[in-house]
Formats: sequence, C-alpha cells, structure tokens
Amino acid sequence: MIKVSDHAKEKAIQLMTEDGFKPFEDYIRVGVKSGGCSGLEYVLKFDNEKTDADQVFEDNGIKIIIDKKSILYLAGTTLEYSGGLNGKGFIFNNPNANRTCGCGESFSL
Repeated sequence: MIKVSDHAKEKAIQLMTEDGFKPFEDYIRVGVKSGGCSGLEYVLKFDNEKTDADQVFEDNGIKIIIDKKSILYLAGTTLEYSGGLNGKGFIFNNPNANRTCGCGESFSL
C-alpha cells in the first residue's frame, strides 16, 4: 500500500523517539485533506491510537495508519525523506498525482 524508504525509516525512528513515541509500536498517520495550491494536501503526524476508520499497513518496520477515505489517493505511494537545500522533511512520492505544487505538499488527481 504505502512504501517507506530506508532514509524515511531512519528519520521517522529518530523523530518519533525525540517526540516520545515508540517507533516500533506507534504509528505514522498519513492522509489527504482538501486544501493546498493543487486542491488536496498531505497530512502526516505521529500517533499512538487508531480508530475504526483506520487501516494499518507496515513497511520496512514502520507502521502506517491511513483513514479509509484517503486510501485511494495514496495507493502505491512511497514515503521518503529529504534533507536537501530545497527544504527538508517527509516527501510523498505519489504515482496517482497528476499535478503537484512546487513545495510538494499538495497535489491533484
């Protein structure tokens, strides 16, 4: 469903630990909501609870929670991490996106 690159895994473990989460027990919650310059924007946060509306996936030792309404938008996505000069942070490499904004935080289908 969602892949996690090795670099994203390393950074997620580091950041989750710094924020008091347990990287191999807790989750990265990802989703999509209306907004951004391209119409839809990505949501990412650490979480230690899941709801009935969530689906859990695991890749590369990282547990990912996605709410059911976001699954179709994120199918096949790879979560990556960039620490380059153009900004640092998690990046969604989404094959379903027809257009993305310059910052990479929003997209359209």
